[in-house]
Amino acid sequence: MKLSEINIYPVKSLGGISIDSAIVEDRGLKLDRRWMLVDEKRQFLTQREFPVMASIKISVDGEGLKAKCASGDSIEIGLDPDDGATANVKIWSSSVKAKVYDETVNGWFSEILGIPCRLVVMPDESKRKVNPFYAVRKFKDTVSFADGYPFMLIGESSLADLNARLETPLPMNRFRPNFVVSGSDAFAEDTWKKVRVGSTLFHVVKPCARCVITTVDQAAGEKDGKEPLKTLTTYRNRNGNIHFGQNLIAEAAGSALAVGDTVEVLEYR
Repeated sequence: MKLSEINIYPVKSLGGISIDSAIVEDRGLKLDRRWMLVDEKRQFLTQREFPVMASIKISVDGEGLKAKCASGDSIEIGLDPDDGATANVKIWSSSVKAKVYDETVNGWFSEILGIPCRLVVMPDESKRKVNPFYAVRKFKDTVSFADGYPFMLIGESSLADLNARLETPLPMNRFRPNFVVSGSDAFAEDTWKKVRVGSTLFHVVKPCARCVITTVDQAAGEKDGKEPLKTLTTYRNRNGNIHFGQNLIAEAAGSALAVGDTVEVLEYR
């Protein structure tokens, strides 16, 4: 089995970036979901409510981010806000201290979403804990602004199995994984407990429960009917949750991964 894709999503719920290599950090891949949009109540915003977010494409370099909307309008964003303003922002049950960007940046995003919103970034000193029930190191494992876990993996064959049941096949980006694996059987990842990707050990801790974001066309930024949830419900429903993909926690940070790395299963459930 091989690692066939690596993806990061620098700003939560905005466009993803496919990359050839990445650095593993405790809270996720470097630059993955370190930024997030929040409303006036400092609650996180996603494609669940604002599918147009998918159409905002992000690029990143050593100087910062560049966001570009469907009209072609774009804005340059520094890796850190200039004025140092902070706020406690909310994502699910977590409250996280974040740095807030200026009104120029915030106004650009507010116009696209049609509501007042602000861009924030998670500084290194902010530690958002993983659910201790699934943590490898109780109360110590951390995560970025991802929904709940630092990494998410899907096998290519799992998507192929789903697409064989759909009238119109869907791309992998509907599921926004960090890692895509080739050479495994459909849903083989459900049986894995510990894997080595390249030289990095990962614990497979929890199935990924899917939501309405999977129905959003990631190129157009529009909801696209009821699939794949309608079909997944018929054979991937577990206790009211639709499972597709697996959440991972790294054994240790600091290593590098590259497309083409070998994926080896060390332990099974």
